[in-house]
Amino acid sequence: MSKEKPARASSSFHFIAGLSTGILSASLLQPADLLKTRVQQARSTSLLHTFRDITAGPNSLRQLWRGTLPSVIRTGFGSALYFSTLNALRQHVARSNLLASTGVVSPNNNVRRTTTTTTSSSSSSLPQLSNLANLTTGAIARASAGFVMMPITVLKVRYESSLYAYSSLRAAASAIFRQEGLKGFFAGFGATAVRDAPYAGLYVLFYEQSKKRLSGWKEDVRSTAVGSSVSINFVSGVMAAGLATAVTNPFDAVKTRLQLMPGRYANMVQATRRMVREEGVRSLFDGLGLRAGRKAVSSALAWTVYEELIRRAETKWVETDVSM
Repeated sequence: MSKEKPARASSSFHFIAGLSTGILSASLLQPADLLKTRVQQARSTSLLHTFRDITAGPNSLRQLWRGTLPSVIRTGFGSALYFSTLNALRQHVARSNLLASTGVVSPNNNVRRTTTTTTSSSSSSLPQLSNLANLTTGAIARASAGFVMMPITVLKVRYESSLYAYSSLRAAASAIFRQEGLKGFFAGFGATAVRDAPYAGLYVLFYEQSKKRLSGWKEDVRSTAVGSSVSINFVSGVMAAGLATAVTNPFDAVKTRLQLMPGRYANMVQATRRMVREEGVRSLFDGLGLRAGRKAVSSALAWTVYEELIRRAETKWVETDVSM
């Protein structure tokens, strides 16, 4: 009889799972992302007016999915890098005896858990960390992935905008490099990092707390079906995304302006001051409804599918190990 082995998915599987969820959410929700970009680029426009402008032209349906390719590349590989990096960080933190002694992670937490022990405490298939550890690991993982994917992010935003008439992604990349140099591909990174790092940290924090509370409302978590865990994760994802988006939307609005109009806005501080002075505080919350709605669905979908893929993979590997 073989010894029971840890049910832990490899880093490559976390990468593939993240890639799959990113591609799925980006493809489905591209129209919302495009509308958000168009609303944020203008000084005074409504969502309905923007939607009518896009659909009034030829190939209206196709125009709503303009920029899907860079969005899929950005979100797909960005999610892959994010989830694999986040998993590596969480595994490292959970193993650290120093962090356990300081209360950052429970000393009884064992990352080498089987599926049974995972579902016995919550709907999560990830290591259980403290609030501080959830906040920190989420922020670091997102900022790292964001830096690597920044050139694709700039291409995506420029291609979605009506301020530029790029005929292809190649033409867009050539124009940016010719006119702005290499730094043009990292326009708005400061605002992006300030937006994404807190968003991801807050999201993981709210997400894990929500799952714990929702799981606690169940009379017997051990007997819950897979569908119940999926619903808990999805609802937790929606609530976490809504809260994190509301807190970080000003940085998103500033980031969009920096990437679309680098000649008008020199840096994040100057852009913020100018937007508030010329358009009021409300300009910092342009696109909030769209972003919150898109983030709620995309983050909930991505995390739910990701956790379910990891759960099923680990369950299968446990069953294989036991039968050997």
